[in-house]
Amino acid sequence: MTEAIAPPQADYDRPIAYRHRAGTGPTVIFLPGFMSDMEGTKAIALDAWAQAEGRAYIRFDYAGCGASGGEYEKQTLADWRDDALAMIDQVADGPVVLVGSSMGGWLMLHAAMARPDRVVGLVGIAAAPDFTAWGYSQDEKMTILREGRLEQASDYGDDPLITTRALWESGEALRLLHMPIAVDCPVRLLHGQNDRDVPWAYALELAKMVRSADVQTILIKDGDHRLSREGDIALLISTVRGLLEAL
Repeated sequence: MTEAIAPPQADYDRPIAYRHRAGTGPTVIFLPGFMSDMEGTKAIALDAWAQAEGRAYIRFDYAGCGASGGEYEKQTLADWRDDALAMIDQVADGPVVLVGSSMGGWLMLHAAMARPDRVVGLVGIAAAPDFTAWGYSQDEKMTILREGRLEQASDYGDDPLITTRALWESGEALRLLHMPIAVDCPVRLLHGQNDRDVPWAYALELAKMVRSADVQTILIKDGDHRLSREGDIALLISTVRGLLEAL
């Protein structure tokens, strides 16, 4: 496995930590969620599966997150989209399948639209497109605009969730659900119906708005936002395997 904390290539000026496992393509690339990283349960489980199956796989940290360089509060959604594109353009070979968790499910859509010749499949896990629009109350949005940042307690760790004005404004500029989404590759969406962070109705809305005719939505009745239980991981791996086999 190739491990690096450096710009993927000399012409990319953001130090990105990534792990690249060579193998049979298409290359699977995992896109983490908001303030998450490549050491999460789902990213590690897919890595172990890729190793066992001899599949090409990439996991990485957005700039300012995890092991990557850069200051978190200087990053935007557009920056993190570009980090994902750098993995496609400068690390992966040939076609890729993107697996996006939560915010990563939003970024994978933008990456697919930007690289339609490379992205041949998408798997969303509690995908959260447009969360800057619906994920904050009006008071929280006013705090972001007035004070330049919002700090919130996290249910998933000791570190608070921090939303900067630059990040929020970038997200508003990248909203997708108000128009047909120009993605034509196969799409698989997994979503827990006990998700307290991203209501599962957004999976149905996303399925409707994506232009592709090959879209499948799987709702897990007792599933939460993380979908990291043993059965959830088995479903994720089965979904990724099935999509790859169908390509």
